[in-house]
Amino acid sequence: MSKQRKNSISIVAALLFGVVVPFTGCEAEKGPAEKAGAAVDKGIQDAKDAVTNPGPGEKARRAVEKEAYP
Repeated sequence: MSKQRKNSISIVAALLFGVVVPFTGCEAEKGPAEKAGAAVDKGIQDAKDAVTNPGPGEKARRAVEKEAYP
């Protein structure tokens, strides 16, 4: 492999690393609008559950989703 090719591969790798790494950092705290939206979503889900009880499959799906997306 030529020296020029190695240099261009190194530059591309460095740029890719520099673009990807900042977006994989820590997760930001939820803001007030997100918290309010989550409360509204929970209220709607609770109202639906009061009308129609979720089955065991639905309960399992919600548990998995809650753990995967806290």
